[in-house]
Amino acid sequence: MSSLFIFNGLFPAVSSLCILMAILLSGCSQTPTEDRLTQWRAEAIARNDAIIRQQGKTAKPKKWELFITGQTTKGLQKLDWEELESLATTRVSTTSPHNSKDLKAMLYFRGIAVSQLLDRFGVKPNATSITFLGYDGFSSTVSISDLRRYPIILALERDGRPIPRSEGGPLSLIFPQSEYPQLHQEYAEQFWAFYVTHAIVGNELAKIRIGNRILDSKTLDKLPLISVEETVGYRQGWPIGKVKLHGVRVRDVLNAANVEIADNNVVIVKGKSAVSRDPNNPIRLRSADIRDCDILLVTRWGEDQKPIPSRLGGPITLAFTGSCYAIGNVQNSVDSDRPWLTFVEELEIK
Repeated sequence: MSSLFIFNGLFPAVSSLCILMAILLSGCSQTPTEDRLTQWRAEAIARNDAIIRQQGKTAKPKKWELFITGQTTKGLQKLDWEELESLATTRVSTTSPHNSKDLKAMLYFRGIAVSQLLDRFGVKPNATSITFLGYDGFSSTVSISDLRRYPIILALERDGRPIPRSEGGPLSLIFPQSEYPQLHQEYAEQFWAFYVTHAIVGNELAKIRIGNRILDSKTLDKLPLISVEETVGYRQGWPIGKVKLHGVRVRDVLNAANVEIADNNVVIVKGKSAVSRDPNNPIRLRSADIRDCDILLVTRWGEDQKPIPSRLGGPITLAFTGSCYAIGNVQNSVDSDRPWLTFVEELEIK
């Protein structure tokens, strides 16, 4: 395992969390403290409990949609539940590493072969993977070659019934590991994605919406580039420890969009995932924080300043520099529930 790790939404058993964390961290070059592990366990449990509580209120299966974005030949596409049902003609039988009742039990899934989606919407030549994003903001990246080689599906039915929201439904990424044991070696339990809302083909170009304006990558590249080395607060994919980040200040982005904010304004940061757009729990940046410290929209990372790929939550992520903590404007430390956000798409002024 490389120094990068994948961390996905966990269900249905809390006990699987400890197993998952051990798998994730076994090959990492640096190990988190026990306090951080305890915190991550608590956050994962709380996040999924909150999602389950909401299942009776929002996102009914018939209203569920799947967005296909990224490097496709047909651009952004949306499939509603009726369309998903009509495409769900592939059946696989497999055990599941998330079946806490019986890990050896054979389960029968019906769903959409991801290879079918690739054929339907086309893939540009330089795209090599698809990142599946869930309602809860967690993601899983799978190579396109494996998606074409194996009947990996987006399942909407298990054992003849819709997959409950409390068990990762209504749309889950399933690997037929029983028929193809090599899949379990390449894609262990953390790659099984739940509550899937987006399939991002390859990588996307950076752009961000502010009100009615959209700033594209060319515009963002003209803004002052700020480079820092920080211990990141992202919860998946990134190396543990300090990482070189390169991006533009939120205040410079607002200026480029000709947006002025008053002292009583806040900026709401919205990502691609549904949970990051929850109006009841928004990511809010105070005008004083934006003015006095370098809150960044990160577009590149590492020594060689590579664009942030989809597997890391790119092309734009939200980050807080050390200056923010030093002056006390950001009230919580990186080890707390910081709003370091991936897949950033929009800034809204309130």
